[in-house]
Amino acid sequence: MKHAGAWNMLTAAVCMALLGCLQAQELQGHVSVILLGATGDLARKYLWQGLFQLYLEEAGKGHSFRFHGTALTSTKQGQEVIAKVLESLSCPRDTAPGRCAELKAQFQQLSEYRRLKTPEDYLALSKDIEARVQHEGLQEVGRIFYFSVPPFAYAEIARSISSSCRPGPGAWLRVVLEKPFGHDHRSAQQLAAELGSFFQEEEMYRVDHYLGKQVVAQILPFRDQNRKALDGLWNRHHVERVEIIMKETVDAEGRTSFYEEYGVIGDVLQNHLTEILMLVAMELPLNLSSSEAVLEHKLQAFRALRGLQRGSAVVGQYQAYRGQVRRELQKPDSFHSLTPTFAGVLVHIDNLRWEGVPFILMSGKALDERVGYVRILFKDQAYCAQSEKRWVPAQSHCLPQQIIFYIGHGELGGPAVLVSRNLFRPSLPSASWKEVEGQPGLRLFGRPLSDYYAYSPVREQDAYSILISRIFHRRKDSFITMENLLASWVFWTPLLDSLAHEVPRLYPGGAENGHLLDFEFSGSHLSFSQPPLEQLVLGPDSAPMPSDFQVLRAKYRGSPLISAWPEELIARLAGDIEAAAVQAVKRFGKFHLALSGGSSPVALFQQLAMGHYGFPWAHTHLWLVDERCVPLWDPESNFQGLQAHLLQHVRVPYYNVHPMPVHRRQRLCAEEDQGAQAYAEEISTLVTNSSFDLVLLGMGTDGHTASLFPQSPVGLDGKQLVVLTTSPSSPHRRMSLSLPVINRAHKVAVLVMGRMKREIAMLVSRVGREPRKWPISGVLPDSGQLVWYMDYDAFLG
Repeated sequence: MKHAGAWNMLTAAVCMALLGCLQAQELQGHVSVILLGATGDLARKYLWQGLFQLYLEEAGKGHSFRFHGTALTSTKQGQEVIAKVLESLSCPRDTAPGRCAELKAQFQQLSEYRRLKTPEDYLALSKDIEARVQHEGLQEVGRIFYFSVPPFAYAEIARSISSSCRPGPGAWLRVVLEKPFGHDHRSAQQLAAELGSFFQEEEMYRVDHYLGKQVVAQILPFRDQNRKALDGLWNRHHVERVEIIMKETVDAEGRTSFYEEYGVIGDVLQNHLTEILMLVAMELPLNLSSSEAVLEHKLQAFRALRGLQRGSAVVGQYQAYRGQVRRELQKPDSFHSLTPTFAGVLVHIDNLRWEGVPFILMSGKALDERVGYVRILFKDQAYCAQSEKRWVPAQSHCLPQQIIFYIGHGELGGPAVLVSRNLFRPSLPSASWKEVEGQPGLRLFGRPLSDYYAYSPVREQDAYSILISRIFHRRKDSFITMENLLASWVFWTPLLDSLAHEVPRLYPGGAENGHLLDFEFSGSHLSFSQPPLEQLVLGPDSAPMPSDFQVLRAKYRGSPLISAWPEELIARLAGDIEAAAVQAVKRFGKFHLALSGGSSPVALFQQLAMGHYGFPWAHTHLWLVDERCVPLWDPESNFQGLQAHLLQHVRVPYYNVHPMPVHRRQRLCAEEDQGAQAYAEEISTLVTNSSFDLVLLGMGTDGHTASLFPQSPVGLDGKQLVVLTTSPSSPHRRMSLSLPVINRAHKVAVLVMGRMKREIAMLVSRVGREPRKWPISGVLPDSGQLVWYMDYDAFLG
């Protein structure tokens, strides 16, 4: 009996505990959603519907909700706007009309509008939330603030929330931010710092609504679920190219103030298309559900992106845009905008998986169709002996092989995943994806729809509805982190700077564009396929274009000068280096080339790597002119730059590559380690008379060259071939070839690029040989040739 009594007591205790758990599940707490900018365009079109969808999904699951629409609009006017929006909300298709009306009425009862402007308004809102929670006997678990407002208002709103409207202890805060997140790297850093002073990173959810689109959200799961089939295909050996495209038929009318600040690159490519690029190119983490692992693999992909140059992009502007800007922004008739409304960009990823594969990113306004897609086109490595009429789509390897993530619109009209039948049958979750029914006559990317395994969502969902649900459930992997954001701007800012004064190609818009915006690529260079309309017929008063001035030959300091626009200059210098290499190898069997580091030669390295297949790399020895005293794998290392932009793309025998020994015995440039002497001995042993065939130099804004600096006598004379020097900028310690060994070279090429070099170029043109003041003035080969290569910005300003 004792045991029975104890058992009954234990059973009662377990039941009470289970009942308590059930009751706790029934009411987990109250959530307040505050929509800032609730009467704006984005809120009216998407966000209120997304909040209604959240309510439909979560009602009855243990949370109570209150939705606070806020704006600067007066209370009466705001209430009228919100009432109309709430009345227009729609339920899922399978919801009965009566049930839909009931649910809408419930949501309307839980939604309100209030004006929110001053810190006092935020404090009053917070007190109202607390009073309501207390009155209804609830526990507050969190607040969501959705910023549907311009970025210039972020800081003031963030300050008010942080000081007056944070939830109490134990409740969470989630702050949702809409793009744009800055217009370049510096402004993005500034915005991140401002918001970071008010919110923790885990509290912030930066929205890129493309990550909520069903097909985009399916890219990583698709790759994961089809690992077995894709492992051997998803690489440079099989992928011919990747296209990431977003075309629009509408123009920028009504948004010209935004477009004048951001253009199409800031509006679409830097965010939407870059995020998709990462999803396609990143290595798959073992655990796809780990947000941290996904982020880390994204950042690794960002680090492998090859830097963009001016020649990496083509830009255009529809003809009506300037007139729209003048009207909307009240500009004079003489105003001419340089803002691109169309851009095509060629991206390369320098890693083992994607080396050499072109990624094409393209977007524009006023184009011929509205469509978005990602197309992975595989190499055609087969030959079919039978005629094409006998090819079977599911079997013939001579038909195109492609995977298409069809984001929406276009011929299909909605989202879909397409895989060529001659590749493999893909695996997609049957609960959420279904096979597309055949549509006779429909062709996509040159093939009938029947050539593909095609899948579409069982139920189409709006991107914002998906993202709002993920915010509520704390799914951070669908949002942009600060590291991700800044990495993107680091990649795009140099291109934006180089295009700042570029005149975009004018296009009429729509179907009339014809082939005017078609572009083609060679190596790392992108260009339009045909001349612009203005150049098809040149009148007597036609203004000369930059391309009309190809190469200017002159004298500078008594030596030959070659001047051109950057692309032509780099092409000419690369051609001259190849010619010198071929001649040296023909005469002596080898070519000794000494290269400088820094940013100027990067484009040259890329040109040599991608456009000079006749270069005798197998017989070329590569030396460094100078090196920073950092480990060779450090990003600031000149050797690391050479490795990233040249060595990994060409076949130079490893024993022909001669990095400077700055890191010996675990120390950097220690005098007692005699690294400079060791490099000098290596030069003396391998280079006849220590005379390089060609030395490539640059010129600093202070007149330094190599790592020989003004006001320092080190390396300017004497018998030393290699010296340790001190730079005025960090890292201060350097190793450098000396001026005497530079002047022993058979040829010295000095590359000078950029408007910031104009002043020193003018100064050096007038001075004599004064290497202590301007080391570059001491460069004059004893018996070799000196040639200056200057772009027009450096030479003419």
